[in-house]
Order: sequence, then structure tokens, then C-alpha cells
Amino acid sequence: MQSDTPREVSKLERNFERWSIPFGNLLVSIFHRLALFAIGMATVWSAGDAFIAMFQKGFATVGELILLFIYLEIGAMIGVYFKTNRMPVRFLIAVAITAVTRLIIDIVSTNHEANLQILIMAGAILLLAFSSAIIQYSSTTFPDKVDPS
Repeated sequence: MQSDTPREVSKLERNFERWSIPFGNLLVSIFHRLALFAIGMATVWSAGDAFIAMFQKGFATVGELILLFIYLEIGAMIGVYFKTNRMPVRFLIAVAITAVTRLIIDIVSTNHEANLQILIMAGAILLLAFSSAIIQYSSTTFPDKVDPS
């Protein structure tokens, strides 16, 4: 029997959606978790490699220590996501601030002079810090509505 009437097509669509939407959500969730595990493993691997390189060299520069803080922030961000199922945007901003700070330190230690590039990067840090403050203010002033179920 061919389903040509709108009512039959509608019923077929509802039946298809009844199983396809949960299945699609499951696939997206599995991909999401696997990707986070991969990012976490790559972070641990990179941090370990950086630490071993510092240990072999016998000392660590400030830029290398800041890089370890970036790895720590990425790991914390992944941990927060697994605990709350939410991606903390403020952690991404903290990683960006730390990365720009590391660039400033590398430039100053290489060139031993302050220039316009450093001023621009300092402005970027200020803008990122301002963005983080706005996000914090917004999340406390206008909290998400929590579903009671």
C-alpha cells in the first residue's frame, strides 16, 4: 500500500522522527565525548612533552611555565564540561589571555624593547578581560532558567 495521503505521510514522518532524533542525538553525544577525550589526551601528552623538554634542559623559562598554565586551563575546561555538560566560555577567554601574555613575554625577552606590537597585545588582553567581566556580570544578573525536572 502506497502512502500518498497527507495524513499517512505525516504519520510516517512522526514515526521516523520518533527514532531518528534520539539516534542522531546519541551519535552527536558520542562524537562529542570522543572528541573531548581526544583533546584531553592530546593536552596531557603535550604538557608531558613540554615538561620533559624543560627537565632535560635543566631549567624552565617563564614562557614555558605559562604554556603549562595554558595546558592546565584546557584540562580544567574539559573537566568542567564533563561535570556540568556546559562549555565555560570564560575558560576560553582565560586561555586566550594567557596565550597573549606568553607572546608578550617572548617578544620582550627576544627584542628587549617595548614597541607598538606589545601595546596592541596589551589592548587585546584588556578587551578579553572586559569580555570576561561582561560574561560574569551577565551570568549572575541574568541566570539561566533551570528546568525543575
